[in-house]
Amino acid sequence: MIQHLHGLSPVFRDKAETLLSNCIERGVIMCPYEGVRSPFGQARYWRRSRTDEETWKEIRRLEESGASFLAHCIESVGPQEGKQVTNALPGYSWHQWGEALDCFWWVNNEMVWDTELLVDGLNGYAVYGEEAKKLGLDCGLYWSSFVDAPHVQLRSTAGPHHLYSLQEINDEMERLFKEEIG
Repeated sequence: MIQHLHGLSPVFRDKAETLLSNCIERGVIMCPYEGVRSPFGQARYWRRSRTDEETWKEIRRLEESGASFLAHCIESVGPQEGKQVTNALPGYSWHQWGEALDCFWWVNNEMVWDTELLVDGLNGYAVYGEEAKKLGLDCGLYWSSFVDAPHVQLRSTAGPHHLYSLQEINDEMERLFKEEIG
């Protein structure tokens, strides 16, 4: 599962490795399952539970704003099924920038997603969040509007769209991921 740390920004990778080690020292095993996520992968997540009308409206808005690569990411992945897991458009998640990581809690050879379960008096996600905070990382467990306990990221800024223009995001995503097939 360490392969999920490849491609992360060096500063974030170092902190992620320390985070995972600190959790182990406290008796909690957190396993990385997704680090860098392409804008096509982000589009798949974003399209879950979105109507065709909503999707095409966003595609048109992106195209009209000059963000044709991001529009292509959303259009090319086609409709997706499943519950809503993100509000972040392609390029708007720190995963695309190598500054976010998702981990699950590993207990007795099983993935555990329960944020309230206690094992030996500890909840893995609580430990993960505490240790992330100590390292200056932002943890989705503490978010108020869209709690995402498996998620940690380098920056406390909600997303790249708060720092970069849509055109800058589009251009960087195209530069980084244009070779990927959507």
